[in-house]
Amino acid sequence: MNRMKAFTLTSFLAFILVLSACSSESGGNSGDSEASEDSVTLTIGSWRTEDKASYQKIIDKFNEENPDINVEFKPSKNTEYNTILNTALQSGEGPDIIHLRPYTPGIELADAGYLEPLDDLEGLDQYPDETLAASKGSDDKHYGVPLNMSTTQMFYNKKMFEEMGLEEPQTWDEFMALNEKIKKEGTTPIALGTKEGWLLSLSHGIIGPAHYGGNEFVDQITAGETDFTSDEFQSSIDAMDELKQFFPENYEGLGMEDIRTMFFTGDAAMFPLGSWEIEVLREMNPDLELGFFPIPSAVGKEPTITTWVDGSYAINASSEHKDAAKKFLQFMTTEEFGTMFTEEFKMISAIPGIESEDELVNALGKAAEEQSTPYMMLVHFAGGNPSTKATIETELQGMYLGERTPEEVAKTVQESAQSWYEPLQK
Repeated sequence: MNRMKAFTLTSFLAFILVLSACSSESGGNSGDSEASEDSVTLTIGSWRTEDKASYQKIIDKFNEENPDINVEFKPSKNTEYNTILNTALQSGEGPDIIHLRPYTPGIELADAGYLEPLDDLEGLDQYPDETLAASKGSDDKHYGVPLNMSTTQMFYNKKMFEEMGLEEPQTWDEFMALNEKIKKEGTTPIALGTKEGWLLSLSHGIIGPAHYGGNEFVDQITAGETDFTSDEFQSSIDAMDELKQFFPENYEGLGMEDIRTMFFTGDAAMFPLGSWEIEVLREMNPDLELGFFPIPSAVGKEPTITTWVDGSYAINASSEHKDAAKKFLQFMTTEEFGTMFTEEFKMISAIPGIESEDELVNALGKAAEEQSTPYMMLVHFAGGNPSTKATIETELQGMYLGERTPEEVAKTVQESAQSWYEPLQK
């Protein structure tokens, strides 16, 4: 009886083995094995930790047409990203797809040989030359797919303006009078602190063009036809100094989190910052009614919105999956991606012609097309060691602490630029 049981069990196991073999031959497990062998995994490095959920939606859309390319969005903390990325690249490692800082930092990576040229990537020809310039190497090759356009402008609280009977200013004098009226009402006019230097170069990028004249001055100084000690640029520094009377109390000790909180809680009426803040502010205060206006000119020019390409995506030259990475970057040049990006991130896509269903984002996009001036310090003067952009930040901090005069600020900025920028060395 025991022998019969043993024989039956042995026969049953043999049957199971035969059945499994037949299943493999018919493509069951074998097909899964091939899919696993054929698939690749791409990693994306970025400083946008807050965007992880939105990027997953982008990746899911990409996978509908590319199921064998696994994409992992692995951002690092904003303040640590550059160090982490540079250390990895120097070791021949790093993510397959790299979120490039715009202009000088990204171009330096291209010039160092860390990035794969993308001149043959279909879709790049739709971007204007000035957009592609954000990630164009010194060898004139293209290394990045532009992601988004950022803008800086004066945001304001619509409800507060309505309650105070205020309207968007059309001239510089009207802007100054508006500040005076808000201050008399017992409210801080402008939420700005000087603790973090980047806030000051950013704010100068908003205020400065109203005094130095926008694009005309930018063309002249980049050609070496004028410099930073000119009356036009000096007046922009003087304006930054004059506006401090409308900043919060103890502004010298306030950073980004402080001034953002002041604005979304209604302790300040205006907030000079970038388009990326829209969603953050709405999350903090869903009832906040946001408006914006370009800073009106003090010299009879048109008001301007300051713009720049705020990041591109590149391929790591050491990646083992360049073809797969190119497929993902190709997807990023499509209208489908541009539309999805705009709606998910509430930012302005770098792809021309993409519109948003968000009224505020769409209005900013149109203003950027019609009233654009470049963020001069980032686009043209982020070179040098320390960079001229970093120099104006520390100099303005010194001015707000009473340690530097506006004239000393302009003089030091000129010395910094002249030390490395050839057109100013003539």
